[in-house]
Order: sequence, then C-alpha cells, then structure tokens
Amino acid sequence: MRSGKLGNRAFVASVSAAAAVAVAAVTAGVVHSLVPRESANGMTARNGARVAIKLPANPMSYVGAYAPGVPKRFEPIIRFAAQTQVRPNLALYYSGWGEDFQSGFATEAVRHHAVPLIQMEPGKTRLANIANGSYDAYLRSFADAVKTFGRQTGHGVIIGFAHEPNGSWYPWGNGHVSPLTWVAAWRHVVDVFRSQGADDVTWLWTINIIDARHHIPSPGPWWPGNRYVTWVGIDGYYYKPSWSFAPLFGPAIRAVRKLTRDPILISETGASTTAGKPAKIADLFAGIRNYGLLGLVWFDVNRVRDWRLDTPAAISAFRSGVRGFGELASW
Repeated sequence: MRSGKLGNRAFVASVSAAAAVAVAAVTAGVVHSLVPRESANGMTARNGARVAIKLPANPMSYVGAYAPGVPKRFEPIIRFAAQTQVRPNLALYYSGWGEDFQSGFATEAVRHHAVPLIQMEPGKTRLANIANGSYDAYLRSFADAVKTFGRQTGHGVIIGFAHEPNGSWYPWGNGHVSPLTWVAAWRHVVDVFRSQGADDVTWLWTINIIDARHHIPSPGPWWPGNRYVTWVGIDGYYYKPSWSFAPLFGPAIRAVRKLTRDPILISETGASTTAGKPAKIADLFAGIRNYGLLGLVWFDVNRVRDWRLDTPAAISAFRSGVRGFGELASW
C-alpha cells in the first residue's frame, strides 16, 4: 500500500523563533523518551579493533519519528518531541543512493538519546549492479563512516535497504526487479558492511503490509535469510475509519513469523485525518502490545494524506499510547 512518501524528500525546514521557544520549554522535563541500553564489545577500539554493538530488542521499547527537514537538521525531531511531549528514541531519515552517511545528524540523535534509523534508497540504480559489486566503493565509504561513528560514540545505527520491495511503487519493488535480484543486492550490501567491520548495524528488513486488493503480496520471495537480517520492519498506514490493527498488520506479521522469529518493528506508520487519528493511534499502540512488537516509527508528514500529529486529541492519544513502553526518562 502506498504510504504517501513519494516525491523528493530533500526538504529543508527552518526553525522559527516560535519553535525555538517551544523547544526551550522542553527542558522543564515534560518530554519523555525511551532509553535503549545498547551492549557493546571492544569499546576501546584500539588500533582499529572491531566494535560490535547490539541494540536491545525488548517488546514495546521503541517510539520513533520522521519529520520533514531531516537529516539536514535534527531540529524537526526536537519540534516533534516538544509538540507531542514524547521524545523519540528512533530518528528516521531516508538516504538517496550516493549520499554520504549523515554523521552529524546521527551524532545529534545520540545526544538526544535516539538511535539513527537510515533507509537506504537505491532509486533507479540497477540492483543487479549493486549485487555484482559495481557500487562497492560507495558502500565501503558509507560503511566506514558508520563504523567510525560506532567507534567514536559507542552507539549503533539501524539500516534498511530498498524498503517495501513487495510493493510496486518503487523502481526496486515488485514488478520492476525480480525478488532474486533484490535478495542478491540486499545480501551484498550487508556483506560489504560486515567486511568493512561495520558491526554497529542492526539490519532492518522492511516490507509493506500485505494487501491483495492492491496486489501487494506476501513478502516471502524477498526474504534474505536469518544471517542477513536483525529485525523486521513492517510499513502500513490507516486510511479509513473501519481499518484496525489485526486486519491491517496481522497478515504481514503472520507471513513474517513463517520466515523468522526476529523482532518486528512497525517501521513507518500514520493515520489519516479521515480515518480518525485518535482512535487509530490507540488501536495502533494496542496492536503493538497485543502482538509483542518492538514499537513504531511515526511518519509525521503532510503528503498525499495528512499523517501529522496536529491536534490535541491525536497528541493525547499518542502520549497515552507511549505509557508503559519501556523505561521512561526525562530530557
């Protein structure tokens, strides 16, 4: 299902004086977040020693956000926190093919107790060429930057590649590239990162919900195998008032469970205004609890549909949903 993300993501959002005042007010301790405790080995990293960083995978531990303006600035995430009074512990951004790792954004995310989540998008680049090593120089450069970030900060990142392959709207997706080629490209990306010693990466295999009406099939043909996946991400959105978590996400969760027991994150989601945001937000959090999932990443954007948390009722529902998620800590 289209998640309303098509088009150029290279937004540039300036921080207004009013927004700065709102951000300053956050320090009163009204904003809360979940604080993941990462485990790391070899943190001295002397003489280029490898640093392995593993994120905890406890159910109901993560609440993330994407907001226009990232990764050029971290302020959009701060504004999201100020508005919702929930500080995300996942900060999502999309990385076009050929773009460098945004170490400045990632460092700011860590400073604000969040894990950087990067969705690498190959665009119109041929996945067969990625799989055969034609872009290894770029991948090695990206991996080296991620490795350096882990060694310098002691924190890991989450990376997805060519997300939602079972959908047809991206040039790397269903009907454009064979699943075998997609899997070969995914495995090659992971292999290159590992060969460079970028062991601070949690690999997020990100699929779309299953929807037979819109010809979005089960993701099985795109499964890279347990050796190449750390977590599973499922993207899905509430468009209509009648939609609820079990019919929306349940088929994809069941399909994933036939492939792996890896932890599952609702990696991109929102509710449209017409669907009734407060009720759908409550349903979303209840579903995550019932299925024992890691958490969610909210797509706080007005594009195709207005997914933003922009009313007191929606914000209240979001804050209520976060209660009981993991360990809460004041800013």
